[in-house]
Amino acid sequence: MYYQTTYPSPVGIITLASDGSGLVGTWIEGQKYHGATIPEGVIVRGDMPIFDTVKKWLNKYFAGEKPDISELPLSPIGSGFRQEVWSILCKIPYGEVITYGDIAKKMAAKMNKESMSSQAVGGAVGHNPISIIIPCHRVVGSNGSLTGYAGGIDKKVKLLEFEGADMSGLFVPTRGTAL
Repeated sequence: MYYQTTYPSPVGIITLASDGSGLVGTWIEGQKYHGATIPEGVIVRGDMPIFDTVKKWLNKYFAGEKPDISELPLSPIGSGFRQEVWSILCKIPYGEVITYGDIAKKMAAKMNKESMSSQAVGGAVGHNPISIIIPCHRVVGSNGSLTGYAGGIDKKVKLLEFEGADMSGLFVPTRGTAL
């Protein structure tokens, strides 16, 4: 059984989803793949301890308090490969960015391979079901392009600016810009 509620935020309404004990999803209104990892119907129910905990975490985040991801019981649904990529995302410091290529190198090392496709990593990053908390907005193209955010590039920019990231080498890509 899965449950959901909503949270009003500075970047729009965020839908929170839980399996009853862990957080399985946070999606910004209008986000690509919204709710795609939930395998069955969802019951709207906002009076659950997990949602209270997540809302308090988000309140701290949007107040600029830099809450730690470890404060939350995260249970994202995805393949082993995606889980590994999301684990790397959880280690990106607040206000900093990493490239898809950097993540690909880390994944190659974890998998004992010489190299890993940045596009494969991009697919896993793009399907992150716990937006903001698992900070996929902190991933950029190797040339500094602010590409590939399922919540929308405008929200990615807003979140990075909110975190005080150095935006000087970053730019919004024109169509067709690669990872």
